[in-house]
Amino acid sequence: MSSFIIYPAIDILGGKCVRLVQGDYNQETIYNDSPLKVARSWEEQGGKFIHLVDLDGAKAGHPVNDAIIGEIAAKMNVPVQVGGGLRTLADVERLLSLGVSRVIIGTAAIEDRAFTEEVLGKYGDKVAIGIDARNGFVATRGWLETSEVQAEVLAKELASKGAETFIFTDISRDGMMQGPNVEAIVSLAKASGRTVIASGGVTKLDDLKALSQHRSDGVGGAIVGKALYTGSIDLNEAVNVIG
Repeated sequence: MSSFIIYPAIDILGGKCVRLVQGDYNQETIYNDSPLKVARSWEEQGGKFIHLVDLDGAKAGHPVNDAIIGEIAAKMNVPVQVGGGLRTLADVERLLSLGVSRVIIGTAAIEDRAFTEEVLGKYGDKVAIGIDARNGFVATRGWLETSEVQAEVLAKELASKGAETFIFTDISRDGMMQGPNVEAIVSLAKASGRTVIASGGVTKLDDLKALSQHRSDGVGGAIVGKALYTGSIDLNEAVNVIG
């Protein structure tokens, strides 16, 4: 049976650790002034892989919080993956050179296929494709726009170009504490034939249990954000229970 990894999420905006509701920059809660301090806390509680999002970068269209990301990557003993505004090869290479283990390509997977295929060809498993869907269609530019591309179609196409990992977010569930869209996540994993990391809506330990039961279908993990910050999921307990 393949592994299932819990990814504690740290969203960086204005240099601070925040959470948004459904990607809305006007609905922001600041949880800590130091993303590094939060990352260390998640590592101490058993986190095996940290998920970082450069929200400033997602909005600007290029990475903004490189210094903070680099510091976290350098000082942690567990790997980190980073998304937010990665749209050029130079940006990807710079983050990887800072010690980031995996970069996440989101908007560019829709808007710049040549770049996406080049990155996949060059870096393979160091690249995850972030597919954020609204009613089954891929959203871009920090979820500010919705494309006419279906999530499963995009996943199949990019799997054929070398994508090994997808991070799937159902935007309607993000930050709403309503539970993940397990059916859509499993469907994407089966359609692509690749590993899918679930994101958005994980609220309680039972959500992680439900997702982890689909390891054999290709569901390889879950990103957990708000539930950790509110205390509705204890990371140490979750890691011990899920494995």
